[in-house]
Amino acid sequence: MEVQPVPYPFADPVALRLHPRFAELRDSGAPVRVTMPYGGDAWLVTRYEQTRFVLSDPRFSRAAAAGADVPRGRPGLEPAGNLLAMDPPEHHRIRGLVAKAFTARRVELLQPRVREIADTLLDAIGPPADFASAVAWELPVQVIGELLGVPPGERRMVRRCTETLVASGGGVAPADVAEARGKLAGALKTLIAQRRTEPADDLLTALVAARDEDDRLTDNELLMLGVALLAGGHETTANLIGSFLVELLSDRERWTALVARPEVIPSAVEELLRFVPLVTVADLARIATEDLEIGGRIIRAGDAVLVQLDSANRDESVFSSAGELDFTREVNHHLAFGFGVHHCVGAPLARLELRVLLSTLVRRLPGLRLAIPAADLEWRRGGLMRGVTSLPVTW
Repeated sequence: MEVQPVPYPFADPVALRLHPRFAELRDSGAPVRVTMPYGGDAWLVTRYEQTRFVLSDPRFSRAAAAGADVPRGRPGLEPAGNLLAMDPPEHHRIRGLVAKAFTARRVELLQPRVREIADTLLDAIGPPADFASAVAWELPVQVIGELLGVPPGERRMVRRCTETLVASGGGVAPADVAEARGKLAGALKTLIAQRRTEPADDLLTALVAARDEDDRLTDNELLMLGVALLAGGHETTANLIGSFLVELLSDRERWTALVARPEVIPSAVEELLRFVPLVTVADLARIATEDLEIGGRIIRAGDAVLVQLDSANRDESVFSSAGELDFTREVNHHLAFGFGVHHCVGAPLARLELRVLLSTLVRRLPGLRLAIPAADLEWRRGGLMRGVTSLPVTW
């Protein structure tokens, strides 16, 4: 029997609430056929185990989506050479170069510098303040900027271009996406040329050396990898910081619990990663390379499949009381950073930034609170990720 597609997203996102349709789909046990904003129809997977299956089975190809008009949540096509749009063994070759810089051990060595940046940002503000612009966006862009050696004067350009790359509409055309990617690539070409003549102690220098000395990267791969690191290295974390604070400060008991017991912050970060929805629309389609079955549905070779990580992280068959925040949750194998070969390479860095900032806030600003009712907060529109446009706080 032919499955009729339904329009997706199911509705405009509302703050940090998941649409109730996701719970209904998880209960049904089967993927749903959806019509995406761009590129046509796809299968949408909402359950935890099915999501892990799609993300880890090599019969679902990311490379097949590169440069193709596949179902997706944003204008513009994925360029070839993007780490996220590669399959093994090419993916393993390039990811291995970056992963050495983002191991948990090496990232922990950055903790003093991340704390210093957080303290400096907090020193510069007084109550009331817009936490989103003053801290949530500044901390991640400064950290990734230093790792890649981006001059401070160019970091605002990086942020503007990244916002265009992850736009899901709102007047953004494919030409705008191409222009933003071109600006980032141009800035990186300049930085790469500088690192060739003046090596520095940063990640970009190491990647340039991998290209020039070991011949493990092509020129295009080096460029696309730099663009991906710049864009992915701050956009997600910045939005998560704002959303975490909204979730914590809109329920006073949650914030006071962290102030009273800062030792639970690491587990609180993991639980917030599981609980707080990030995306407004699923993206990054995988193309089935042969006929398969998921939840009783036949997925044909050539079909596009999308996973909804926020929904998978609320799967009651995996997480008890999945709709509630539990900072003491002992087993928390959430999928906030994905799963399988494309598990987010920057996850250790994002975790570090989130932990350090929350620890700094409960230490320095235990009286932190929202300056306006949570219901009055304004949320960004026209992007792939949820996030506040501003976050007025006081203390």
